[in-house]
Amino acid sequence: MTELNQLRTRIEEINFAILELLTERGEVAKKIGQEKIKAGTDIYDPQREKEMLNQLIEQNKGPYDDNVIKQLFKEIFKASTELQQAQNEKHLLVSRKMKPEDTIVSFPNGAAVGGQDKIFVFGPCSVESYEQVDAVARDLAAKGQKFIRGGAFKPRTSPYDFQGLGEEGLKILKEMNKKYGLNIVSEIVNPAHFEMADQYVDVFQIGARNMQNFELLKEAGKSNKPILLKRGLAATIEEFIYAAEYIHSNGNSQIIMCERGIRTYEKATRNTLDISAVPILKQGTHLPVLVDVTHSTGRKDIMLPVAKAALAVGADGVMAEVHPDPAVALSDAGQQMDLQEFDSFFAEIDKARQLYL
Repeated sequence: MTELNQLRTRIEEINFAILELLTERGEVAKKIGQEKIKAGTDIYDPQREKEMLNQLIEQNKGPYDDNVIKQLFKEIFKASTELQQAQNEKHLLVSRKMKPEDTIVSFPNGAAVGGQDKIFVFGPCSVESYEQVDAVARDLAAKGQKFIRGGAFKPRTSPYDFQGLGEEGLKILKEMNKKYGLNIVSEIVNPAHFEMADQYVDVFQIGARNMQNFELLKEAGKSNKPILLKRGLAATIEEFIYAAEYIHSNGNSQIIMCERGIRTYEKATRNTLDISAVPILKQGTHLPVLVDVTHSTGRKDIMLPVAKAALAVGADGVMAEVHPDPAVALSDAGQQMDLQEFDSFFAEIDKARQLYL
């Protein structure tokens, strides 16, 4: 047994030596990650990993075969990459590692996004007339709501589609604020419009098509108003988070993220709602998260169960479009609820909201 004990002792010594080397390797990997952050390069470098694996296999003299060596070192490389990514996340202002507590975006009328309550943001896709917006605003105020959404500037796929009323639309929305005390949520598409729109809007929305309009994001970061940032049409969650970081890094921490579906091969819905993005964003950032059930589904028949699902997975609220007469709407006619449909939808989603208070 003496020989066996000696061999076991030697194995333990080698184990400790490997652990010490792994610790040293991890510290070096973290420093490499810091240099990558400074240089703005990607954390994961597949070509570099491939080269290192090839070098190791060339030097392998057994007793482990090449596949075993490859798998062992791939796990080591993976662990090092995760260390670097964690280091990267620590540097993001929107990261929960930088700010463990939730960000709560508060408003003078008592509304708060990101707190204990769940909030709703309803309204027409586009501002078309005073009468149209007033009908919706009156209904929202009667339901005790604190927000109304409406597009005055509308980036559209076709240049011939309705592009919005511009500043005239913002003036109409401002009247709803004065008349009903509703916070105004409206999209800005031009960095030069922030100063003009500031007198009308309570929440600047940056739409999906502008999520990576970096000059717009920088200008949003200079605003003192909350920003509602929608996920891009095919943006990864990482890209979405970095878009929010652009805003935060320029001085504005009042950011509300909005999952609105992404483009996939699926045609059953307008977009594909990435419901898993909600808990991922809530875990990885300290920002509140809403879900737009209109643009994600494009189908009024499934908006309610999808809205309930959003609340169930931790969303801080839900967005949806409402129009007094969707049949004559100048944009998104088929997916906006009329006031009767909205009554049924609201009654059910409000019940669901109370389950999560």
